[in-house]
Amino acid sequence: MPDTPRQDRHDGLSRRRMLGNTGLTVASAAAALGAGIDVASAAARKGVVNDRIRQSIVYWCFNMFGGKWSATKQAQIAITLGCRSIELIAPEDWPILQKYGLVCAIAPNGMPGAPFVKGLNNKKYHDEVITRTKDVIDKCEQAAFPSVIAFNGYKWNDAEDPNSGEIPRDVGAKNVVEGLKELARYAEPKGVSVHIEMLNTRDHTHPMKGHPGYQGDDIDYVADIVRAVGSPNVKILFDIYHVQIMNGDVIRRIGQYADLIGHVHTAGNPGRGELHLDQEINYAACMKALVAAKYKGFVGQEFIPTEDPMDGLTKAVNICDV
Repeated sequence: MPDTPRQDRHDGLSRRRMLGNTGLTVASAAAALGAGIDVASAAARKGVVNDRIRQSIVYWCFNMFGGKWSATKQAQIAITLGCRSIELIAPEDWPILQKYGLVCAIAPNGMPGAPFVKGLNNKKYHDEVITRTKDVIDKCEQAAFPSVIAFNGYKWNDAEDPNSGEIPRDVGAKNVVEGLKELARYAEPKGVSVHIEMLNTRDHTHPMKGHPGYQGDDIDYVADIVRAVGSPNVKILFDIYHVQIMNGDVIRRIGQYADLIGHVHTAGNPGRGELHLDQEINYAACMKALVAAKYKGFVGQEFIPTEDPMDGLTKAVNICDV
């Protein structure tokens, strides 16, 4: 994240807005009751205490799956657990976050449907992707929210037709760099960052667990793109789940790309489930590596609940509160 006066608005959120970081306050207890959460039970769960990792709830995971929680309920739960953000939530719901003193740590890019399909690697979609992303950048500036997401996109000439031929990787990278440079020029004076996400192409079991055809499926490839852009406002969305599937060696890569990581996502592997179940990623160790790397961004809990969503989210928050 850039060190600018406007960035101070994003990172210097007051203690009053950060209710719940060290336990349940009167306001957060009231929110918990409003969400139908047992306050004593929520307090026993602990939530964020150390606050060395700023945590966020990824909206779609708990709205489309699990408890199918509304934006209001997610905001209330965020407060009970000491999370500072609900992310990847549409601007129409941002007033709810502001009501509860929360931020949207990373905003959607405004593309309809599956936004990771039509990306910056394909010049055919540049006008739409860049226009929609700029619109969200404007909204982020107005709300004092820090960042917006970006994607490489699928590798086919027609992103929705695998029979249309493939965009060469070097051409795709060149197109992404060009698009990100334009977005950087627009975002920099507004104090907003653009974070491009690497996704895995190995998992074919579910459209939200893997993305066969996505061209940004290698963390080194995405890092080279970000370095080529050369803007402090363009970073990697380092999704630990996807990096583990495609590259592995996650802790070493956190150190390797510490200067390029602008946002982080979590989920258990295999399956994109809870962090505490039978899965292979040591999230406490990953969080300690982020702390050691002096990472100051957000960590978004982006797993698909398979058990009680409140229990799974609470355990994930506790694991990441190193």
